[in-house]
Amino acid sequence: MDPKLALDRRRFLSRTGAGIGSLALGSLLQREGLAGPAAFRSVAPRAKSVIFFHMTGAPSQLDLFDEKPVLRKYDRQPAPESLFAGKRFSFLRGHPKLLGSPYRFHPNGRSGLALSELLPHLGTVADDLCLVKSVRTTEFNHGPAQLVFHTGLNRQGNPSLGSWTTYGLGSASENLPAYVVFLTGNTPGAGANLWKSGFLPSVHQGVPLRGEGDPVLYLNNPENVSRTERRRTLDSIAALNRHYFESVGDPEIVTRIEQYEMAFRMQTSVPDLVDLSQEDAATRERYGKGGFATQCLQARRLVERGVRFVELFHGDWDTHGNQKQRLGRLTKEVDQPVAALLSDLKQRGLLDETLIVWGAEFGRTPMLQGDESPAKCGRDHQKDAFTVWLAGGGVRGGMSHGSTNELGNEVAENPVEVRDLHATLMSLLGIDHETLTYRYQGFDQRLTGVESARVITEILA
Repeated sequence: MDPKLALDRRRFLSRTGAGIGSLALGSLLQREGLAGPAAFRSVAPRAKSVIFFHMTGAPSQLDLFDEKPVLRKYDRQPAPESLFAGKRFSFLRGHPKLLGSPYRFHPNGRSGLALSELLPHLGTVADDLCLVKSVRTTEFNHGPAQLVFHTGLNRQGNPSLGSWTTYGLGSASENLPAYVVFLTGNTPGAGANLWKSGFLPSVHQGVPLRGEGDPVLYLNNPENVSRTERRRTLDSIAALNRHYFESVGDPEIVTRIEQYEMAFRMQTSVPDLVDLSQEDAATRERYGKGGFATQCLQARRLVERGVRFVELFHGDWDTHGNQKQRLGRLTKEVDQPVAALLSDLKQRGLLDETLIVWGAEFGRTPMLQGDESPAKCGRDHQKDAFTVWLAGGGVRGGMSHGSTNELGNEVAENPVEVRDLHATLMSLLGIDHETLTYRYQGFDQRLTGVESARVITEILA
């Protein structure tokens, strides 16, 4: 057998062992001599699963996490030329004015971590949060920046962070996908590319769960087709696919078998997952009302059931105008459910092994955009400095890492590139980002690419 093909098949097949069961897949692995995990250097894992929040459109870090008294002092004054001269923005033109935050920040918890008045519920779990205030990226428009934030590169066709995670670690659940995606509000500009598997085997792509109607389309059997008949049909199809696999050796055939089998098992597991009547009234009330609140509760239920990577997209944060009204509405939608999720995980002893990440593709500028009136003004995109926060899963709580200058337009201390963030997340999951690779187009590809990336050791517990 071609050594490259053998390696690719080994990497893929070793992660689908829980899929079609020990009989079908186990026989393929043994017959082909492909058993065993892909070779990568592991580190001591601190987290078993990830819940990744992406606020589509990018919230203003200056109004939520990174207070700037100097910016407030010079509100509506002409911005220093150094803030915009020679720099590119999506919409800012001419000589913009500064925009101070109208919101007050308050210390929270024993740590005294300062958060905006818009996030009162998050303040109750402040001692579990690590604010990374010095993140920067290379892109200032949504689609490319979202791709960088999820895949490490600004073009389509590369695996997402969730796909790399399941490729490296596999799944701890036999009855649910390893990688699940929820969507609320606007679909991200980069679309499904943010949870696709790229050049990795397609079994590693995210599976969207819908908030209304059937959680997964076409999951139920056709009318008048019993579960027994469905099982018999799948067995026949699997036998044909295994025969074809033995002839051509294409790992995607095994993916196809696994997808059929997973869909069959999900007919039982998904209704159980979305049946929130199993939760007591106090728990449901703690999360609040609305679709996003339900998704946060389901995220906890997913990691309890062994799902490796859960991502929740929440849209409409692109506040070029009318920022005050929109921020107030959007933070009310996410503040209570996210805080409830953290406290719920902690109460159940799951926070230490569940890594929570909350962020977006970039931040917002300290310069005002549009109408100057408080009700209508907004902020443009900012790539050079923004905030991402983490919690649980081996991260130190009640702290900030990095800082921005007094106006918040550039990093002042401890810059964090997106690839550094990715390297850190991989490390917390027990993966050395430099050695988890996949051979594609003649190169050993990896999530953090060819540039230097570092684990942010300062934030590790």
